[in-house]
Amino acid sequence: MSVVVSCRCRNTYTLKDEYAGQLVECPQCGAINKASESTLTPKSQADETFNRDVFLLRQKHLAINQKYQVSDEQGNAILYVERPTYFWRTLFAVAIAWVVMMAVYVLGIGAAAAAGQEGGAGAFLGVLVILAAPVAFVVVAMALSKRRHVTFYRDESKTQKMFDVLQDKKVQFPMRTYTVRDASGKPLASFKKNYLYNIFRKRWEMRSVNGTVMCVAKEDSIILSLLRRVLGPLFGLLRTNFLITRGETDMVIGEFKRKFTILDRYVLDLSPDRRRDLDRRLGLALGVMLDTGERR
Repeated sequence: MSVVVSCRCRNTYTLKDEYAGQLVECPQCGAINKASESTLTPKSQADETFNRDVFLLRQKHLAINQKYQVSDEQGNAILYVERPTYFWRTLFAVAIAWVVMMAVYVLGIGAAAAAGQEGGAGAFLGVLVILAAPVAFVVVAMALSKRRHVTFYRDESKTQKMFDVLQDKKVQFPMRTYTVRDASGKPLASFKKNYLYNIFRKRWEMRSVNGTVMCVAKEDSIILSLLRRVLGPLFGLLRTNFLITRGETDMVIGEFKRKFTILDRYVLDLSPDRRRDLDRRLGLALGVMLDTGERR
């Protein structure tokens, strides 16, 4: 048995057993509801493959593209994931960006030298052009490189696509957004990452197609987050794990953990979401982005 609250705002959440029969406030809209005991019937997912709460992800190494195998708790493979790297396209983009950066450097040095004797605004402008060279490198490299989408397949043969995650734009700042689509191309949700948040604590938002925040993934501890910024991962001792909370509340509905092994292995545990309100496809998509999108 469990305590379930269904609010008129369509938010459904679970509480500890001692709240049974009590009046509680909805964390999403503030309405007062009565918590009642009931047996939860998990919502059926889009495919039998996703009718579960725990997924094991293993990244395959020694490959140009980022590849993952998704397994059930018993280790049986159920999905195959690939995020192409586009090695030659990226190399070309870096080469062109380097040429542009050097050209900007030469232009800036020339302008600074020409205005050196006179001083004033001309010399200052030349210095600004020199400082802009690294920025030009980054912008050109990102603009010329190809967007990297993530595709989930039934198996390694890649004959049946289950769903995918599209990178909306290659150059975005301070936000970066992604769109999750089903096999037919229908949008399911979107992800949003703010680089400014990453200074203190990594955070991702999942939004519905109408813009409502469905869940938030954030690093498990702000103290550990700050230590990671200063000390780095310390050979995996300061691992980056994420908590997944419902909407913009603090109610945890899942965790994404990195296991302490030589190869990258992860556990996506959505057991707290017993009704399976969160589409498991979206949970898996979020898990992969928490790894590849943070370059862990």
